[in-house]
Amino acid sequence: MQKSVNILNRKAKFNYDILEKFTAGIVLAGSEIKSIRLGKASIAESFCEFQGMELYAINTHIEEYAYSKHFNHKPKTERKLLLNKKELKSLHKSIQNKGLTIIPLRLFTNEKGLAKLDIALCKGKKDYDKRDSIKDRDTKRDLDRLKKTY
Repeated sequence: MQKSVNILNRKAKFNYDILEKFTAGIVLAGSEIKSIRLGKASIAESFCEFQGMELYAINTHIEEYAYSKHFNHKPKTERKLLLNKKELKSLHKSIQNKGLTIIPLRLFTNEKGLAKLDIALCKGKKDYDKRDSIKDRDTKRDLDRLKKTY
């Protein structure tokens, strides 16, 4: 059994309201999947963009594989995402709305060892929404502390 990889985009839930989630496969080279299995990847600053009718993940950082010499990959390059045609059409149609974007939430390996990317259709939060999120999180933490003491 392989060690599962779970790389999260922690800022996504704070900066965006998540409307709809999808799971997509990624087209990777051999050295890229080896780096992901070692946990040497980051999706913190990445987003997804359409080029024609194909969806690409932009700014996903996958470090070069340390044990590869000649045929290494570029750390930040566009990586094609694999979705059904129906899902691609619905995402493309909803992206036409103003203020919506596609953000990667989680990069993981499934039970077969394949790399997958959880993506979400999101709408950006305003500053006052972010302050409300912080306030709710703080009050929840305080309530949990009070429950623990009593």
